[in-house]
Amino acid sequence: MFSKPCEHGIKAIIYIASKSLEGKRVKIGDIVNNSGSPEAFTAKILGALTKYGIVNSHTGPRGGFEIDLRKLKQIMMSDVIKAIEGDSVYNGCALGLSECNKEHPCPMHDKFVTIRNDLKRMLTNTSVYDLALGLKNGKTVLMR
Repeated sequence: MFSKPCEHGIKAIIYIASKSLEGKRVKIGDIVNNSGSPEAFTAKILGALTKYGIVNSHTGPRGGFEIDLRKLKQIMMSDVIKAIEGDSVYNGCALGLSECNKEHPCPMHDKFVTIRNDLKRMLTNTSVYDLALGLKNGKTVLMR
């Protein structure tokens, strides 16, 4: 459903958020080790998330990444997706055709529009806090 960079970004943001709930900053190596995401992808994605103000980056021995606790419930997963790959997940053809719309639909167009709308609704209504809480409480996992 999501691109690889987006998958890695989602895992990284959930991990950072879960540690932010504990008042901890995390280094990139810690994120990589606990999310299963490659370091190169993770560094690039964290740069985008920092640029969009979703995560805070601090340098130095006490540095690392964190999310402001006051913002955790306000940052929706749709914000994370937009920072990483724009709104392409909500647009485009299920079969990758360059021209697919109501007037010239691909065989999957009508069904995919419904799925895409449901996905957008779910991402718009799910906060980073919601997902981080599940991880922190041991109800969800990032790696298998």
